[in-house]
Amino acid sequence: MSGERKAPERRAEGGQGGAASGIVAGKARPRGTFPHYRRAGDFLFVSGTSSRCADDSIAGAERDASGQQVLDIRRQTRAVLENIRDILASAGASLADVVEVSTFLVNMADFAGYNEVYSEFFGYEGPARTTVAVAQLPHPLLLIEIKAVAYRPRGAATQPEAAHVGAGRRP
Repeated sequence: MSGERKAPERRAEGGQGGAASGIVAGKARPRGTFPHYRRAGDFLFVSGTSSRCADDSIAGAERDASGQQVLDIRRQTRAVLENIRDILASAGASLADVVEVSTFLVNMADFAGYNEVYSEFFGYEGPARTTVAVAQLPHPLLLIEIKAVAYRPRGAATQPEAAHVGAGRRP
């Protein structure tokens, strides 16, 4: 036996204290042995999420006409938040349920671009937030990673996303 364990695509909810984990089909597979999300009671914990696509390309990391690598914090931030949205949807939740996010930026000079896009998804009534700079992320083309915590009681009706997106933006 090699000791290597394969994670299920989605594990049924239940188990210890109603905990469940999930690997979401159609999303980039985690590069380590962890799920996209973990449910513990009424809380959903979304693992650190990047702008990696299912085909392992990275949104916001392209080559320009001269072949130079161009990294775009706005595109990467949007892709990360869309990935988190999709992961939450697979667990029956939405961005409106997010109560806390922790963001990791490789360069604090990207804060303004990140914050601009973040504000399209969340306003002042949105989740508590912490943003820190880190030396590096698991891939050299990643500028940002976000982990999130959502509160979503089992069986609660899904809230419409549009009611939350950008609702708290400053005039």
